[in-house]
Amino acid sequence: MALPRPHRFDVYIAIGGLLGGLLLVGIGLATRPAKDPITLFDGPWPILVPLTVMAGCELLRRAAPRAALLIGTPAICADVFTQGNLATILMFTDIMYAAVLYGPLASARRIQWITGLLTVAGTLVPFAVWRVPEALLIGVVVGVVAYAPAATGWIVRNHRDAAEAARLRAEQTALLAEVDRAQAVTSERARMARELHDMVANHLSAIAIHSTAALSLDDPKTSQEALSVIRENSVAGLAEMRRLIGILRDSSGDTEPVAAPTLDGLDALAEGARVNGLDVRLDAEPCDVPAPVELAAYRIVQEALTNALKHASPGRVTVALTHRDGSLSVAVSSPFGDRDGPRAPGSGAGLVGMRERVGLLGGAFEAGPVDDPASTHGKIWVVRATLPVSEGDRE
Repeated sequence: MALPRPHRFDVYIAIGGLLGGLLLVGIGLATRPAKDPITLFDGPWPILVPLTVMAGCELLRRAAPRAALLIGTPAICADVFTQGNLATILMFTDIMYAAVLYGPLASARRIQWITGLLTVAGTLVPFAVWRVPEALLIGVVVGVVAYAPAATGWIVRNHRDAAEAARLRAEQTALLAEVDRAQAVTSERARMARELHDMVANHLSAIAIHSTAALSLDDPKTSQEALSVIRENSVAGLAEMRRLIGILRDSSGDTEPVAAPTLDGLDALAEGARVNGLDVRLDAEPCDVPAPVELAAYRIVQEALTNALKHASPGRVTVALTHRDGSLSVAVSSPFGDRDGPRAPGSGAGLVGMRERVGLLGGAFEAGPVDDPASTHGKIWVVRATLPVSEGDRE
């Protein structure tokens, strides 16, 4: 198994430690005199063995910290039996520090406990044996060489992990904020698309139908009536567009938002549909509902009447609103029959928009043909929406 490639900074440390140790050996500076009782190998040459091994361990301080500590520990023990070298001791403290900082978390914890116990044992055992105050210095040396670097590495590791966790939290927060922003933009675009479709489609459909009639019939009176209807729908569509522009502008703009339509405007909506040629019967109970529910119900009726104007066969269109059991029910039915095509072009987004409006309020929506023996064609097209009125029902 190939050894991992050492970090460039670790190579600099190893070279610096080795050169520094050689310099100390060259000038004859050692940590103990040659006649010290524990010095088994005097002279400069025995010092070079642990020095060289420790410099090699520095190459592994980041790439293989546990291996570096396992090799460096016998080397520092061997240095004790020579005259000693300060560079060897300093490199060992760095290896101990790196083993805690870069090694696995479990190993870092074990090193903390082991060095702490060695420091305590190095303080108490020599003093208990020799009964002299100088024996306490052994524990001090062990603490400085082993426990202090390990404790420093643990503190730095905790700060590094805390900084990394904070960075990850910041990235996650930024990512969630970006997701929320994208969702908000998408939701706002969908809302504005629904508003634009619901506000303008009805008027443009009427304009398309009556302009077709005016062009196809060579009757001045019919053309005059069609042009009158076209003008009314153009003015109404322009007013709706101004309202939409007012919504998009801020309060400093020169166009103030127009109040959102309410259920009180259903009579005018039905009357406009009658002017466009629909036989509309409106049956709406007076009710007091929240503004979002009121706007959704109005837009559903408006879009259903627009669809009836474009697709329905001749006959009565019925609009019914009932408020009971904590919900507002909207039902619009129109004659259903086969046509070669719609009377006016459409985008196909009407049913999608109605379904989205109901879904945002937590309600139920369905639209489709229903058998009706009383109908001339045997079927009617029914749009039904149930909108929860209370907050609890919409959750």
